Amino acid sequence: MTWRRCAATLLTVATANCSPSISSTSVPMSFSNTSLIDQGFCEAIKGFPLLEELELSYCSLSQEALEAVGSLCPLLRSFKLNNRGHRCPKIECDDDAKAIAENMHGLRHLQLFGNELTNVGLQAILDGCPHLESLDLRQCFNVNLVGKLGKICAERIRDLRHPNDSTHDYEFGADFQDFCWSSVEDYPSGISDIELVSDEDDYYEFSDYDFGYDFDYDYLFND
Repeated sequence: MTWRRCAATLLTVATANCSPSISSTSVPMSFSNTSLIDQGFCEAIKGFPLLEELELSYCSLSQEALEAVGSLCPLLRSFKLNNRGHRCPKIECDDDAKAIAENMHGLRHLQLFGNELTNVGLQAILDGCPHLESLDLRQCFNVNLVGKLGKICAERIRDLRHPNDSTHDYEFGADFQDFCWSSVEDYPSGISDIELVSDEDDYYEFSDYDFGYDFDYDYLFND
């Protein structure tokens, strides 16, 4: 799916159905240009004021777009925001969690597969979504459910899926890749040829680095 199709997906659904009474929808997206997706998504979501269930898979929506979901869909009870998990490089981001915590107070079911949230974001969700009954945190590898936070989750959440729980019933591919090297010897062939050109500008030049494949970016922007 190209980014142009992604941006139009939800808007197409809204136009085709021409009904604000739709209560459930699923929108798969990939290779998304965030600003373009946000524009189309925020416009389209206005047509679903009675939405109770929403699934967004492998997309690149901003925090503002997720905030719009909460404000424009006050009846939302089930929300799935799925991405591809990774342990390394370690990237921590609680923007999604913050948007959910501050704008989706009525949630009963939340799936954040492969999200980059931390314990701080999880605590915000628990505080902002007091009615949560199920919470899926599989492949959310920045979350550590131990101590007080783990106890709170165990006591409050009836159906809790931990970061390392089995993904056998996950509907999409659950493989994840890590890109970390502990030493120069572990780097792919060619990476040792990186030359520092300017300490002041932090600019690096790659000398004939071979990534092992040729990637054609043009197809991402073709219908």
